[in-house]
Amino acid sequence: MVNERGRLVSESEIDLIGFYLVVESVSKTKEELTKIIPEFNEIQDRTLREKTLQVWIDAMEENNWDVASLQKMPFTLLVEKVSTSFVSHVRTVCRMCIAMLDVLKDAYGDRIELSRDKLIAGALLADVGKLHEYSKEGDRFIFSKSSKYLRHPFVGVALASKQGIPEDVLHIIAVHSKEAAGFKRSPEAIIFHHADFTEFELVQ
Repeated sequence: MVNERGRLVSESEIDLIGFYLVVESVSKTKEELTKIIPEFNEIQDRTLREKTLQVWIDAMEENNWDVASLQKMPFTLLVEKVSTSFVSHVRTVCRMCIAMLDVLKDAYGDRIELSRDKLIAGALLADVGKLHEYSKEGDRFIFSKSSKYLRHPFVGVALASKQGIPEDVLHIIAVHSKEAAGFKRSPEAIIFHHADFTEFELVQ
């Protein structure tokens, strides 16, 4: 390969250029995500924060989503004419979880063991599987072909597991919806479940 100056470029240089382009692309996507969902920055543990962001990036790349589409996508396709976007839903429920945790901590102190970081990570990841469950056809958002076999809690756990997300965060993703009826939830999962369905039932 010859560059714009006419110099022959080696295969190792091409690989290095490709690597830097990937790193630059990932960095840009992280910046865009934290801009539209600033709650990522509420996760104090840097490793958990970076892994949580990477799960989103993986889901976006695997299904050709861009940030602009996520902002337009309705948070659910189970109800017609939903005006609340996917991003707005994720942010609202996450903020509700933080508010509930703060109230509980203020009221009960150490009598209730709650992890702020893991609750926030779980809240941000619970619906990331919808990037597999939904797809875009022109200007319409529809259920994907894979949605016939796996709903978003299952896909979300798979995506998050690949990035080494802790099991207690995977638990929040796994048990937040109807599939977990009757399953014992952790304190963080209880908070998320109720915040999620409060918003769903109010805005549907």
